[in-house]
Amino acid sequence: MDARASSGAAPTIYDVARRAGVSIASVSRVLNGRDNPRPATRDRVLKAISELGFVPDGAARALSSRLKQVVGVVFRRVYGIDDGGIFEDESESLLFGDQINRGIEIVAQRRGYDLLVSSVNIDEHTLPNRIMTIAGKCDGLILHDQVLSPAGIANIARTVPVVTLAGAEGGNVVNVRGDSATSMREMARHLVQDHGYRRLAYIAGHADSPDNIVRGRNFTAEVQRLGGECLTGPAWQGDYSAGGGVQIVRGLIALGATLPRAIACANDQTALGVIYALAEHGLDVPGDVAVTGFDDLPFARHLRPQLTTVRQPIREIGAKAFEVLHSMITADDPALAAPPSDSASRNFVLPTQLIRRESCGCPPDPSPSVWRQIP
Repeated sequence: MDARASSGAAPTIYDVARRAGVSIASVSRVLNGRDNPRPATRDRVLKAISELGFVPDGAARALSSRLKQVVGVVFRRVYGIDDGGIFEDESESLLFGDQINRGIEIVAQRRGYDLLVSSVNIDEHTLPNRIMTIAGKCDGLILHDQVLSPAGIANIARTVPVVTLAGAEGGNVVNVRGDSATSMREMARHLVQDHGYRRLAYIAGHADSPDNIVRGRNFTAEVQRLGGECLTGPAWQGDYSAGGGVQIVRGLIALGATLPRAIACANDQTALGVIYALAEHGLDVPGDVAVTGFDDLPFARHLRPQLTTVRQPIREIGAKAFEVLHSMITADDPALAAPPSDSASRNFVLPTQLIRRESCGCPPDPSPSVWRQIP
């Protein structure tokens, strides 16, 4: 018996697609009686409708009328910590998000789709309702890191296909992300084994960010496995912004804390702030404190010292997210018509690469970084 039916929840067009082993677009064609669906497809859809007792609601009727060829992209806007105006323009920096959205846009245009891009504040009380409204205008949604709670995402996924970016694994959605775990363990080995640093720290990103959680957990575990000490906790809680990195270092120095020999940051923007704050207190990077980032944003190779970091295929993450979502919307393939049941098929993990530069104590990079473009 279908899990949703056994739970007493009303079946949706999404459930029909899964039961029939076809795409939502195919269910739409059968319900609407247009575009001459193949007889075998029509039979599977009608059988699934009968077995599930499916009755189209408003959202299903909207899907059955026609595909809009519009995909919604929702990201959360986060305001960084006040650093006294040093990185005021950067406090709302969307460098990472813009790269992902550009990757989505390039592939969407090739497929003849438009994007409906919307930002939300993390403290909005009506957030689920807003995103449900956006979903009603689209064929599917791509949600950036932790835009909604897992329960909120599951509710949206009952009406349209959903792909999350660096979201928590599990649930009725597909997740696309970079390989944070492997690269952060490699970073830890590089700092501890190659450079001999024994006392390190991890400056976290948003506490509810799955990417941040994975990076911090794996970095800390590998440092400890190698016999080193890794400082974490409230004093090291950042927010992915340069201003957050500045405030953490200033606060620790003001308290007279002994800084660790190396600081690994959850992203490049935090590392930018950390390097600035160390310099304003006369501390050399990497001579006094080594600093690393994550993402390899364009400015990382232009900092002095050049930033050691982890390169993510940022645009490719966005491109993959759209391709997966497009398959969920249109492909007559049981494995793609709806999120599959096995965890491995619901999660696409793209490879990352440790980039060694000056800020960790390595020699300078003699050649400029080459950013891969989506072909």
